[in-house]
Amino acid sequence: MSKPSDLVQGTLDLLILKILALEPMNGWAIGQRLKQVSSDALHVSDGSLYPALHKLEQGGWIQAEWKLSENNRRAKFYELTRLGRKQLATETENWERLSNAISHVVRLKEI
Repeated sequence: MSKPSDLVQGTLDLLILKILALEPMNGWAIGQRLKQVSSDALHVSDGSLYPALHKLEQGGWIQAEWKLSENNRRAKFYELTRLGRKQLATETENWERLSNAISHVVRLKEI
């Protein structure tokens, strides 16, 4: 089971941007969606998720609005901005390049 400290630095930002590209959602729902789509392999603590959301909001990649959640509680809902979509494309390209490089090293034949 991966923890944020196990993730390559910056990967959490990419994952959050990708989740929010699908639909706006609150922080709790983002954490749940990450667990769901990763088949329970990725668990992000509130102590990692909310600072990352704050950083992305400060960077202009996401914006937030207070709304009522499904259970009628006020929650901050996040959505991707146009700048965030551009950043998602950049982050995705960087991830593909890095993961391909790592895969090449891992697949080296041992002597």
